[in-house]
Amino acid sequence: QVQLVESGGGSVQAGGSLRLSCATSGDGFVYMCMGWFRQAPGKGREPVASITSGGGTSYADSVKGRFTISQDNAKNAVYLQMNGLKPEDTAMYYCAANIHGFCGNWRDPPEYSYWGQGTQVTVSS
Repeated sequence: QVQLVESGGGSVQAGGSLRLSCATSGDGFVYMCMGWFRQAPGKGREPVASITSGGGTSYADSVKGRFTISQDNAKNAVYLQMNGLKPEDTAMYYCAANIHGFCGNWRDPPEYSYWGQGTQVTVSS
């Protein structure tokens, strides 16, 4: 059974940094791309970034230049380095795995088959 487990969330002041991790497990688990999404209270799930199995990356305009997605295939993990955090980055952050889809649709949640439980990021001004 495939499992995704996020960690690394917390509370920081504006301008601070956090590094989120997503540990993946499951026999024979192979993904086409992994995505990070976030959801603030009362809002829909918002795409943040994606990385393909080949290392290609995509970012939402709101985080470009501040966030960096990466992966460590040896550790079966995906990371989201978040710098220059702003109060509007406050949300629950989720990682997700696309195991069969076209990674060009990385912003579309239904493209992802597996989701983690989320990790909370709170940025104070």
